[in-house]
Amino acid sequence: MSQTRDTHGLMAEFERPEQLLEAAQRTYAEGYRKIDAYSPLPIHGLGAAIGFTHTNLPIATFVCGVIGAICGYGLQYWVHVIEYPINIAGRPMHSGPMFIPVAFELTILFAALGTLIGLFLLNGLPQPYHPVFNVPAFARASQDRFFLCIEAEDPNYDAASTRSFLEGLGCLDVTEVEA
Repeated sequence: MSQTRDTHGLMAEFERPEQLLEAAQRTYAEGYRKIDAYSPLPIHGLGAAIGFTHTNLPIATFVCGVIGAICGYGLQYWVHVIEYPINIAGRPMHSGPMFIPVAFELTILFAALGTLIGLFLLNGLPQPYHPVFNVPAFARASQDRFFLCIEAEDPNYDAASTRSFLEGLGCLDVTEVEA
């Protein structure tokens, strides 16, 4: 592995989404694992092509929702039955249907907040700076260009061989990304 300390990796620029998808598949098949792809639009299968796996975020969302429901129902039970019971017209202290709307709302609130926190943690946000912004052509990543970056931290990364590999993928340009 040959890399300089000030190199983040190499980035290839593509003109069409099909080219990026094919390049990502070939790059992963070649054994590169520290890769990332940038596109102005969603490309079906790109995440799997660069080795993204499914996360446990849906499970965390569900658990947070259940915790919210328990908190909402439990708070109302505690207030109306235990801490401050007021018997009005002989009604029961514990009325389950009355507690459902607040429990439902807290389920949604806790699930949404849990998802938001999980997304921030899993995506490493906030990240106001990323080395790919040093590449002038990357400004078109949100318009009409598609980019594939192989990071220098990859065990298979070698500046010369990785550059020749990327150039063999039919890209428009290969640029060194400075850290």
